[in-house]
Amino acid sequence: MIIMPAIHGLNKTTLLDYPGRVAATIFLGSCNFRCPFCQNSSLVLHPADEPVIPEEEVLSFLKKRRGILDGVCISGGEPTLASDLEDFICKIHALGYPVKLDTNGTRPDVLKHLAERGLIQKTAVDIKACPDNYPSLTGMMHPDLTAIQETVSFLLHGNLDYEFRTTVVKELHNENDFIQIGQWLKGAKAYYLQAYRDSDEVLQPGFSSYSLEELEHFRKILLTTIPLVEIRGID
Repeated sequence: MIIMPAIHGLNKTTLLDYPGRVAATIFLGSCNFRCPFCQNSSLVLHPADEPVIPEEEVLSFLKKRRGILDGVCISGGEPTLASDLEDFICKIHALGYPVKLDTNGTRPDVLKHLAERGLIQKTAVDIKACPDNYPSLTGMMHPDLTAIQETVSFLLHGNLDYEFRTTVVKELHNENDFIQIGQWLKGAKAYYLQAYRDSDEVLQPGFSSYSLEELEHFRKILLTTIPLVEIRGID
């Protein structure tokens, strides 16, 4: 499934989306998953109904903010579905910005191509669950695990800067997920446990987060195979 890119959101300043940089985040629609805990349900379910920001407007903003911003994060939705993503990133690079790409890992060929051309400097891959639980966590009967495994392998054995991350939902994840993820991502350079936050924008509102103590327990499990594991999004 390839779609024409549409810019559905622009976060003009963030310290969170591109760690270590003051960045802007650009949101592209749509998505090939239906994760029940997704925070961007409007982009997933009805992207055509969402307002579109003209590309020229976004590029003009980035041009004006040179010297203030020092990075751009491209998120979604699933941005690798956009047919002219490469061209769009080239325009951002021409303004002097490094680019971080957020992805669910289902299109490794796109990720590899962008990395090999030097068009992305970092990627964040959302690991939804252990492989066995991907169908229930993605809302898809047959998610393309082969593609996701290829993305993981490329990052573990490649040169592109990356992080893996999982939004942890109390009703959907358990200890076994993180035992298996720890083996799957063994030796990864960075992995983040993100506390779930409920909102009206969630695809299926009503889930809850584990406590900090419970997340620390999962973190200790992961630290046996991954040297850097941190917790985000909890006080």
